[in-house]
Amino acid sequence: MTEETWHLARLIPTSGINGAEEQERRATSALLAVMSAVREFGRGLIRPLGAPAGNLETYIEVPFESGDQRLYPDGLVRVTRGSKEWTALVEVKTGSNVLKAEQLESYLEVARERGFQALITISNEISAVPGLHPTAVDKRKLRKVALHHWSWTQVLTEAILQKEHRGVADPDQAWILGELIRYLEHPRSGALEFEDMGSSWVPVRNAVAAGTLRASDKAVLEIVQRFDGLLRFAGLQLGRRLGTEVSINLSRKELADPALRAATQAHQLEKLGIMTGAIRIPDTVGPLNLTVDLHSHQVRCLVDIDAPREGRATTRVNWLVRQLRRAPDDVRIEATVLHGRGPGATDLLRAVRENPGILVNDPTKEFKSFRVIQSFPLGTKRGNGRGSFVTSVIEAIDSFYEAIVQHLKAWSAAPPRYRGEDVSTDAPDELPVALVSTALSSQDGAEVVPKETSAAEPEIAGEHTFPESGTFGETMTRS
Repeated sequence: MTEETWHLARLIPTSGINGAEEQERRATSALLAVMSAVREFGRGLIRPLGAPAGNLETYIEVPFESGDQRLYPDGLVRVTRGSKEWTALVEVKTGSNVLKAEQLESYLEVARERGFQALITISNEISAVPGLHPTAVDKRKLRKVALHHWSWTQVLTEAILQKEHRGVADPDQAWILGELIRYLEHPRSGALEFEDMGSSWVPVRNAVAAGTLRASDKAVLEIVQRFDGLLRFAGLQLGRRLGTEVSINLSRKELADPALRAATQAHQLEKLGIMTGAIRIPDTVGPLNLTVDLHSHQVRCLVDIDAPREGRATTRVNWLVRQLRRAPDDVRIEATVLHGRGPGATDLLRAVRENPGILVNDPTKEFKSFRVIQSFPLGTKRGNGRGSFVTSVIEAIDSFYEAIVQHLKAWSAAPPRYRGEDVSTDAPDELPVALVSTALSSQDGAEVVPKETSAAEPEIAGEHTFPESGTFGETMTRS
């Protein structure tokens, strides 16, 4: 037997998993053990839940008596710092198993009776809105105990960000965290990616095509929530590669009332056959907006960027075009002007590259912003893979970010030029002594005109040439 057929021994093996129960037990034990062993990882997960910074202990299958029932939550997390203690029960599902409201309410009651602070659930379900639990429970159960949810995608993303980007101080602990990542990425672990749009996808898709869809249909609510879940998954996956936290971009009203966004999406789907959303990537010029159109079978990605505030109109267009040198020719550019009415000038990047003036309808009006748009084919299949709705949306987001968004930088004005106190030796005819001030003034040398002037206008994002004045009469360049 050659060494090519040998398998390295793994700290958390995937072999020997028999059935959903064994899968859940192994995933729970692996995750909780690594949370307590790798301090940075454990702290990164529970800090947003309100847990204090302290000693973290984890347990699995802790038995509790509640009335005439004996309950076994999958795990328990306890953090102690001095006399302060924070405890949370943990319930885990893997694969396609979903959380059940009755079971969660029982664990919430156990936590309340014992003064625990929270119940943490983990499954492959992805909340449509951050902070919104995927399972509806009796709100009276949440008066004393908080209910939090992690998707397995979120857990895996946190592990990768901590190991590959934020760092783990101890090399052995970093290796342990790497073993958890290997385990969760294995198909047999039960930590699945976003796989499909659910059983209601085909009926809703067909109803949109036939014009018979109604926003009040129960299936519509399921689809718009799964679409927001898909956006969160795409953001987590993108953030994993970028090494940063990517989030859904929601308004304050939508964050405060998740039902408002669901109702808006359902109305759009009924009237226009579209669903919209946006994700925010740190340090980019703006949110990456997305529209899926079930009528035209297109995914449209777009980003808005403020136009420069100086320079000729064509110079401002060229400033944008230079940043899009890696973008494909079929990208569309829209220009918006200040105090303009109606849509602005628009054309494909191919034409704008050849003639920047094609976006200038009125040279007397200032540009306000530019919009960069790219369309992709939309898959229709329910599941994952080639030709599917899920894959086409994820690939559109990734491609648009890679080719366009990551290369865009906001315009900034050049800093004001410092003026020296010495009067330029290149000044024209000297004034009579009687008319010269005996003290230096801020106006000294203000009227000096450079020997040679150029009618050429400086580029906005490139080289800037300033006139001579005082002792700082030299060419200054800002990159």
